[in-house]
Parts: sequence; structure tokens; C-alpha cells
Amino acid sequence: MLRTYLEFVLTRIFGTGVDTLVLWICSDFIFKSYFGVYILSPIISFEFAVLSNFLWSYLWIWKSRIEGKCWADFWKRFIIFNLASVTGFLIKMFFLLIFEKIFGWDVVVCNLAALLISGLANYFLADMLVFKQKTAKEAI
Repeated sequence: MLRTYLEFVLTRIFGTGVDTLVLWICSDFIFKSYFGVYILSPIISFEFAVLSNFLWSYLWIWKSRIEGKCWADFWKRFIIFNLASVTGFLIKMFFLLIFEKIFGWDVVVCNLAALLISGLANYFLADMLVFKQKTAKEAI
């Protein structure tokens, strides 16, 4: 489990880079309003990070839990992963907005601080829901 968690953390660091890069591009070059910068930009960057994180999870972290890889399985898990990630996203957005209101930090700094909190929820949802290990009874 420790190895899996460390792999999760490594790939999420990459996902955080994807999230932060897309957020920076959107908030500095595309959107100028509060809604665009603090709501739309994080939503867009979130979806890019979800795709990156799912690919790492599916192809590396939990690949041993996936029997018979096929497009149907891939898309089914991606949809569940995306829905589970929304929970983590809502946690992230809650803290992002709280940090902005309390501290007045830049959106990128608020996002990084909020990602630290939401990361644990994301790990447990992926491990226990999306890529859950089959019990001996289910394997038969």
C-alpha cells in the first residue's frame, strides 16, 4: 500500500503541474473576470489534470487490478474516476475560495494549498472505488 501511495503522490505531482500550467494559462491569458479566473479556470485545469491522473492510474499505479483491458473498461473506469474526482474538486474549490477570501492569495497559490487537502480524498476514492481490489469471492 505504501508503494501504491508513493506512486499516487508522484503522479499527482505531475497532475498538479498540468493543473497549475493550465490554470495559469487560463487565468493570465484567457479570462479576466473574477468568475473566469476563480471559477472557470480551475474547472478547465481540473479536467486536464483528471485525464492525466487517470492515465497514470490506469496504465501504471493500479494496472494489476485491471483484468482484460478494453475500451469499454477504460471508459467505464474513466467516467467513475471523473465523478469521484469531482468530490475532490469540490473540496479543492471550497478551500481555494476560502484561502482567497481569508488570505487574498493569488489563485495559483490558493489552488496549490487546496490541492494538498483534497489529495487524500482523491487517493482513497481511487483506491477503494475506481480501482478497488476484487475480493476472493468476486474473483471466482
